[in-house]
This record gives sequence, structure tokens and C-alpha cells, in this order.
Amino acid sequence: MAKNKTEYVCTECGANYSKWQGQCQQCHSWDCIKEFRVAKTPAVSSHHQQHLGFSGTSSSVQYLHEVELTETLRFSTGISEFDRVLGGGLVAGGTILLGGSPGAGKSTILLQSLSYLSQNMATLYVSGEESLQQIAARAKRLGVQAKNLKMLAETSVSNICHIALQEHPKVIVIDSIQVMYLEHVDNTPGGVTQVRECAAYLTRFAKQHHIVLFFIGHVTKDQSIAGPMTLNHIIDTQVMLSSTDDARYRIMRTNKNRFGPVNELGIFAMTETGLKEVKNPSAIFLSHTEEATPGSIISVLWEGTRPLLVEIQALVVDSQLGNPRRVTLGIDHNRLAMLLAILSRHGGIFTHDQDIFLNVVGGVKVSETSADMAVLLAILSSLNNKIVPHHTFAFGEVGLSGEIRPVANGQDRIHEAAKHGFKQAIVPKANIPKHTPKGLKIIAVSRLQEALDSL
Repeated sequence: MAKNKTEYVCTECGANYSKWQGQCQQCHSWDCIKEFRVAKTPAVSSHHQQHLGFSGTSSSVQYLHEVELTETLRFSTGISEFDRVLGGGLVAGGTILLGGSPGAGKSTILLQSLSYLSQNMATLYVSGEESLQQIAARAKRLGVQAKNLKMLAETSVSNICHIALQEHPKVIVIDSIQVMYLEHVDNTPGGVTQVRECAAYLTRFAKQHHIVLFFIGHVTKDQSIAGPMTLNHIIDTQVMLSSTDDARYRIMRTNKNRFGPVNELGIFAMTETGLKEVKNPSAIFLSHTEEATPGSIISVLWEGTRPLLVEIQALVVDSQLGNPRRVTLGIDHNRLAMLLAILSRHGGIFTHDQDIFLNVVGGVKVSETSADMAVLLAILSSLNNKIVPHHTFAFGEVGLSGEIRPVANGQDRIHEAAKHGFKQAIVPKANIPKHTPKGLKIIAVSRLQEALDSL
């Protein structure tokens, strides 16, 4: 009879150790290594099964130039914004981890997608948290027509795979991976070992039978995927679904994608009938106030494969403390500190006695440097209590020596802003388009002082 073995696993990153220690050598976290007792699986007598590859087939050595290249076939989820985030659609054998906070709409969007897919192929929705009656009631409330969608209430991974072999689905949804378990793993569902082993087992099964596999994942307090870090390495695509500040919209972003671009963005509106696509996402992030105010300017970000117009707001007030405060929402705090130093050195504007509050409207997080110039112009507008001219936008990276550097896809950003009726642009000289849109005045700058003087 097989004996149980003891593992010491880091609860933060999932690293394994032979004995307990105070600090994890992989993620350098303290007091995070816990003891787990795992039932040792019996040795497999078949020589063939012991040497299978990750996809469930025998592997052989090949030269790189001899590898046959085949076109990756994709099929749509029925939701164009979802397809955009996934890189163009679903790939047979791909595993997708969809994470998000409770109530974000993870189960809703997958239920909508599977109702479309079930019209042309076999699908299976596996629920481990909700009863089938609850899901049926949600489908009725959302008006989802899913006559061909098959449902299963099960948490045993081995039973799920056994049923899948009988039903032959092309798409499977696991809701959620944190409640699944394997019988031979001596650990409670949701534990590090169970999540890792269940995900690896299901992923291998999906690749062996060319099934698209969706995992719904829980998140922790810091909005990261719950479970071991190895879970992110097992899956092919990781997608996060979050809500904006007013909770009316949902932002879907891909953090990892082996079949397409990373950091692609999809925008949805939460309605009574489920998640609806937003065809013009720039419009929801622009100001809806009729009266212009100081400290506000529009910038054009580049999210994935498309431009996105956002409003950047700054509030500069006299500080009543010895150390002035720097509060940012949507922009890196260290990036703001660097920009203020550049503004002081190369712009001659000092803010050492001012509290500065910076916000990106709509809950968007700026992950690139193209908003540098817009941030400094918004701070200058609030500091002098002067309104930025109406229908004006700006973008450009600011270097440490005060130069304005060009950004990628500058011409596409300018044309996107022109479509929304903007009349004036403050952009780097290297981003001047060959054909200026009609009615748009472009102010090209190469130094920070030129950008400040333009206002």
C-alpha cells in the first residue's frame, strides 16, 4: 500500500521544499511555507504511460527546421470583445483562466458565450459552487437561450473527465478551480496542492482531446489569482475581469496569452440582460461635464491593438504638512515622483510645498509612458488655476533630460482623437502624421519647456 509523503509548499508562489524553512527562496516571502501531507500515487506499470508528454502523447526529438508549422484555427466565442481579448478567438486545446472579484460577471459572460457555442458544437458547463437550479434561474433572468447547453454539478476531477469522455464536448467550463479535488491528493479543496494538481490534470486532459478549457478562478485581497503561482504557468491564457469605479462597466484584460498579444483590453457594460459589448470605449472614459475645469486634460493611451482616450485629472493645493502628499489613482506613484523632479529641473516649476492628487477617470490603469506629458500639463493647469483649451489632447513620453520622446502608434492615436472631435493636439515632433486630419491643429514639441509654453 502506498505511503503518504510530506511536502512543504509556499502558499504565495507554490514552490516545494523537502523541509520547513522560514523564508521562501523563490518569492522571498516570510512565514509562508506550510506542511501538506500528500498521498503517494501507486507506480504505473505500463512503460508507455510513464513516458507520455504534457499533451498526453509520446514525444520524440526533432530538429527545429523540421517542425511542421500549421495555421492555428480559431473559432469565435460569440462576443467580439471577448474574442479581441483572447487574441482572435478560441484555440482547440487551449486552457484559459478567467479571474475576477465576486460579482464581476465571470459566470455570466461564460454562460452567454457557451449559449452561443452550444448551437454548433457540444459544450459542458461544470458547476462546483452553484446548483443547477441557480444557474438555470440566472439564464432565464438574462434571457439566455441555451437549449443545447449541457450542465454538470460535480467537484471530482476524475468524474468530470470520465463524463467528458462520454459526452465529447469541444468546450468545458470549470466553475471554479478552487473547489475541485483529486481523490489521491491528501489536501482540502482550494489548497495549494489540490489547485495545482487539479489544474495540471485537467489541462493535460484538454490538450490530449483538443478541448477548450475555461477555469474560473477566485482572487485574493490584492486582486491576484488565488492559489499557487504555478497555476499561471500551467494555463495558456490568463484573463482578469474587473469593474470600474461606478460599477456600470467591466474591463477585461489579458495578462498572459500564448496564442495572441498581451494587455489586450475589452470593455463591457453590465445590464439586466448580462454583459454587453461597448463598441466605443473611449466615450465612457471622457468627461461628461459640460463646464471645463482646471487640472483636466485628455490623453490617448494604447491598449493592446487600439487607442483609448482617457481623462487625466490633477488637483494641486497648498500643503499643511511637513511632507506634502502625493496620491495617485491609476498611475504609478514612483512615476509621478520622477515627473515632478523633471518639472522642477527643466520646467522651473516647484511643487515641494504642494499636495498633489492625480486620478485617471473611469478606473483605467496607465501602464505605459505616453501619458507623461498629459500628467505634467494637468498639474500645471491646476497649479495656475487655468483651464486647458477645449478639445485639446496631449501625449508623449518625458525623458529625464527634459526631452519629449515619441511613442508607438502616434498617428493612430491622433486619428482616433480627431474622430471624437478634438481640434488641437500637443504631441512629440516625431509623431507628426504625414496627413493631418482635417480641422485638427497639431503643436509639435521636442522639449518640456515648449510643451509648457504651448498652454
